Amino acid sequence: MYISVKAEYALSAILDLATQPPGEPVRIADIAKRQNIPQKFLELILASLKQGGFVESRRGAEGGYLLSRPADTIVVGEVIRFVDGAKARSAEKRKNNNPFSDMWSRVDDAVSSVVDQTSFGDLRRNWQERQSKYIPNWDI
Repeated sequence: MYISVKAEYALSAILDLATQPPGEPVRIADIAKRQNIPQKFLELILASLKQGGFVESRRGAEGGYLLSRPADTIVVGEVIRFVDGAKARSAEKRKNNNPFSDMWSRVDDAVSSVVDQTSFGDLRRNWQERQSKYIPNWDI
């Protein structure tokens, strides 16, 4: 499976929104800073994700972006396919008459299986769990 930088940024932006309190819009500048994504590029990505139904926006001083549905209902694979479209299936571009084509097809199927079974809620919980394991205890 081919994943573009644009898709990686989209995944990072959605995960960032998934880690924020539900219902509270997040400014583009804040996401860009936390995720180290160029703000102008992020604006385009979020506009596209809005059209795809993954995020919604709110205007005004307290405005920003938020997930349009719960993080547990958005899976990584659907975002990758939405952003990258046909490019996301690399095996389809390979020649079918070589010794590796069947293997690459199975690799792509395995990767697709993982991303299609991983929600942003799963990613958020796993990341928060990993982060909480490494909080130093300064009690003496």
